[in-house]
Amino acid sequence: MKNEKNNLEEKKILGIPWNAFIFGFVSFLNDFSSELTIRALPLFLKNVLNAKTSVIGLIEGVADSTATILKIFSGYLSDKLNQRKWLVTIGYGLSALSKPLLYFANSWVFVLVIRFLDRVGKGIRTSPRDALIANTTRKEELGKAFGFNRAMDPAGAILALIVGSFIIYHTSKNTLKLTEHLFQILVLVSIFPVFIALFLIIAFAVDSKTQNHSAAKVNLSLKGFDRKFKLYLLTISIFTLGNSSDAFLILQAQNRGLTVLEIFLMLAAFNLITTLSAYPAGILSDRIKRQYLIVMGWIVYALIYLGFGLATKTYQIVALYILYGLYYGLTEGVEKALVADLVPPEKRGTAYGLYNGAVGIFAFPASLVAGLLWQYISPSSPFIFGAILAIFASMMLLKVVNMKQE
Repeated sequence: MKNEKNNLEEKKILGIPWNAFIFGFVSFLNDFSSELTIRALPLFLKNVLNAKTSVIGLIEGVADSTATILKIFSGYLSDKLNQRKWLVTIGYGLSALSKPLLYFANSWVFVLVIRFLDRVGKGIRTSPRDALIANTTRKEELGKAFGFNRAMDPAGAILALIVGSFIIYHTSKNTLKLTEHLFQILVLVSIFPVFIALFLIIAFAVDSKTQNHSAAKVNLSLKGFDRKFKLYLLTISIFTLGNSSDAFLILQAQNRGLTVLEIFLMLAAFNLITTLSAYPAGILSDRIKRQYLIVMGWIVYALIYLGFGLATKTYQIVALYILYGLYYGLTEGVEKALVADLVPPEKRGTAYGLYNGAVGIFAFPASLVAGLLWQYISPSSPFIFGAILAIFASMMLLKVVNMKQE
């Protein structure tokens, strides 16, 4: 078992650990598909189905909470069975089958059901995938592995948004609102990449069993994890409570007068910043304390959200959204690498389940509260609320930096 693990850690493509490289391209293809549909979804709900922002918040919150419950369970199950690849395959497969159904969406309830199914797939796959990457990567390369995986996500999004912009330019160049016909075209273009991603997992991803595994040691609880990991989960939860769905940022951009084409081009630039920053941030986090990069990212987030709350001009919205990509680049891959630092290999599936669960549980009230604040107070209030919680969470995480691990 030990020799098998060492062999997997040594197996690389272009200097990237094998599974991290494979799942990087899986993320690239899956995000290409998602970006064409999920990014356009809030505009479809508001412009075509006339859904209220509270309903949009409800849909996004339910979707994230669904993924949460299953992320916790699937992470635990992957540790219990000491197998992960087949859970990842099922998760990506379910998302691949559900996304084409958006073509037939004719009510917000229909959209809610499809988003539910897609998030079930995400919930099943995410924690086992993260554990699979962590358990086949050397400790000193965890930041690089997760940074590469995170960078490939927005790289797929950039290509998707460029393709989407080309489609919009040639079908409805100056439209301020998304049409049903345009949305259906985007759904059709998004279908094939997810099935190619599924093939890559089946054909090339390598499963890994942890050494000295014992099913009796695995518990679906915080028992057995040290105080530092528990405090980390608490800070993540507080931050997430103010981190509502990006759907509200897109709606704010439309509110300030951006056309659908301009929104897609803005999103492409945003993802470019994420791609350019994620991999270097991951490598840097292997050399310094990862918490410092996360705090930097959260401060960027707070400033960007505060800006969104105060911005009145279209150029301000565009500039803020593009810089928003820096927050994703500095934090998402690094946050996952930090989880691997804080827990032993045989409990990483469960740990990633708890981490993803903390994010998802608080994502539901975050999006719902944002929708209600927007609808009943002002469109600026969700962003100011998010900025305040981000600063508070940053202060808490700084305390975790110098804590001794038990």
